[in-house]
Amino acid sequence: MSFSDKILTWYLENKRDLPWRDTLDPYKIWLSEIILQQTRVAQGIPYYHRFIEAFPKVEDLAIANEEKVLKLWQGLGYYSRARNLHASAKMVVEEFNGTFPKTYTGLIKLKGVGDYTASAISSICFNERQAVVDGNVYRVLSRYFGVNIPINSTEGIKSFKKLAIEVLHPTNIRDYNQGIMEFGAVQCTPQSPNCSSCPLAGGCVALEMGTVKDLPVKIGKTKIKKRFFNYLVPLEHRKSDETLTQLRQRKGKGIWQNLWEFPLLETEREIGLEDIEIRHSEVLKFKRPPEISLFNSDFIVHKLSHQHLYTQFWILEGPFYRTNAIPISNLENYPVPVLIAEFMKTFKF
Repeated sequence: MSFSDKILTWYLENKRDLPWRDTLDPYKIWLSEIILQQTRVAQGIPYYHRFIEAFPKVEDLAIANEEKVLKLWQGLGYYSRARNLHASAKMVVEEFNGTFPKTYTGLIKLKGVGDYTASAISSICFNERQAVVDGNVYRVLSRYFGVNIPINSTEGIKSFKKLAIEVLHPTNIRDYNQGIMEFGAVQCTPQSPNCSSCPLAGGCVALEMGTVKDLPVKIGKTKIKKRFFNYLVPLEHRKSDETLTQLRQRKGKGIWQNLWEFPLLETEREIGLEDIEIRHSEVLKFKRPPEISLFNSDFIVHKLSHQHLYTQFWILEGPFYRTNAIPISNLENYPVPVLIAEFMKTFKF
């Protein structure tokens, strides 16, 4: 039995029951693939259901307000995926009359769709002969064939793509591609792979050579940047009405583009109460000196892929100039980073 036949047989017997596996609708497959970029399956499933309920068809997503899309995405991180999702939906509707391209060549033109995603959609939906290569596939191929070329090198990317094409199943591309990804996620896992009951054990070079834990090879870890975020949470308690606070929308190409947050004072180091008393006016204007208190004495460390945010929330009570002022009851309507969302849950306004 060939490598691809073994993968296919294993998949048909062991595949997980996932909501996007009962359809060949390219809209739903595309949506699931975008959600699962940088996201675990268990975390992604509720978001998939949420988006399908809110936007049953690509036309519904295309005409949606961006803030609604970002709000639904809240908590998944890597928000450029949501913005690209929205832009691609518009492209499908406006340029392709609401019909997804049926080929790799057409799909890769969509914003946020790269080689892997285009290959996955075209092969799963249309059985096009395209090889998928994601982290799971890299791991399975590198171990089974004993390939120690770094997967994040130019040579490695080309070599593994070539190998993935060579070992494709001759006819059932759709299930084979899903199968090899599933095999890496369930059987040939990063830590503690189940080699004792592996159907590929007989031909696995890494198992024979004792190098399972060493593969795949990856080089050049990105240096983590350390940033200090001081969020200034203004509270103006009004006798005749509810408490006001303030949110601002992040702009530019940095993290959390177009999401909302409390006024931010970013510093190069940890700062204390005296610093906040002196510097709060750089980002927030009060009509008189506010009462200031620190919400969290220990840093909340929010870890992103290439940076760690050392965060403190400062509560500033007093009348402020009301640019972007909102009642606290409206906070839940704004798409915010998960860091802010967790604070909102914890702080008793």
